[in-house]
Amino acid sequence: MLSLLTSLPLLAPSATGAELQVLSNAISDQQVAQFARLAIDNIPREFPNKPSHVMVDAASVQRPRELHPVFFGCFDWHSSVHGHWMLARLAKVRPNAKVVTEICQLLDEQLTAEKLAKEAAYFDTKSNRSFERMYGWAWTLRLATELHTWDAPDARRWAANLAPLEQRIVALTKGYLPRLTYPIRTGVHPDTAFALSQVLDYARTVNDEDLTKLVVQYSREKYLDDRDYPSRFEPSGQDFFSQAWNEADLMRRVMGPKRFAQWLDQFLPALADPNSDAAVLLKPAVVSDPSDPKIVHLAGLNLSRAWTQQGVLSALPNDDPRRPAIEQSIAVHTKAGLDYVFSGHYEGEHWLATFAVYLLTGAGY
Repeated sequence: MLSLLTSLPLLAPSATGAELQVLSNAISDQQVAQFARLAIDNIPREFPNKPSHVMVDAASVQRPRELHPVFFGCFDWHSSVHGHWMLARLAKVRPNAKVVTEICQLLDEQLTAEKLAKEAAYFDTKSNRSFERMYGWAWTLRLATELHTWDAPDARRWAANLAPLEQRIVALTKGYLPRLTYPIRTGVHPDTAFALSQVLDYARTVNDEDLTKLVVQYSREKYLDDRDYPSRFEPSGQDFFSQAWNEADLMRRVMGPKRFAQWLDQFLPALADPNSDAAVLLKPAVVSDPSDPKIVHLAGLNLSRAWTQQGVLSALPNDDPRRPAIEQSIAVHTKAGLDYVFSGHYEGEHWLATFAVYLLTGAGY
């Protein structure tokens, strides 16, 4: 799988038609189909399932498909959301692949106005308003971003159908951030920096000035003065995110290149020095057991580190002395992550392909 990376240009969600054609020529039908097959098989798979549903009475005890007519498969709600995103992304960047017909058939069955209206209504209940906050919210807005930037009749229809859920998530986000006094810093789902990166990309795509201002101001207020990140404490045993790299990937979005380069030096001093504390952030995590649902998170950590490092690299000057170390880190993290995407274990296969496609297609930059 590493050979796939070396031939791929890294594209933004708003890539031009010419840029998409370059990517189309770089990925074979077989490679697209291998990634897509995991989501096509898992999206309709209701069980096993790990709901995060709050049961307030006997009537609220329902099976996943009844609670969530669209995002009931892939083991959990957020994995289903980003599985849908992955299929949309693959169909958008490689429209002539043979599997795209099957992708679009599944998305057409899933992303109906009626089903998505019920997904939006789920958040109306008070006990559900913090459901999937903010990881699932972030992936929902990444899916919306993909559909808004895909110039195809099917995509426009799906975007219109998604609008009620999209608008509900935006409203929840605008109501939540002013109350989040302290950002959540963790290597798993609740990490605030990851979510804000996705929300900011969405806000800029749809020209939501209020949401853009909210995220930028929040990011600067909470992260701008961070320094001397304690790199030696990464990773934890079940991380699929790096707090450090997620934060850096967010901050390169909210400040100019020169100021960002200075901020990065303050946040991760001596990053390129192999003897510094920060050097640990350039070494892939070891995945000892891909069949363990928590330990296999570390394969995702390697992929998300690679994409956040690529984002950081895109914001640094060409002569920045940290570039060679980061470039090497991207290569080794990518291989270490891709090695487990097709492991044969559902614990990783229900979600890791999304992280791989996000990295390989440059979804966040």
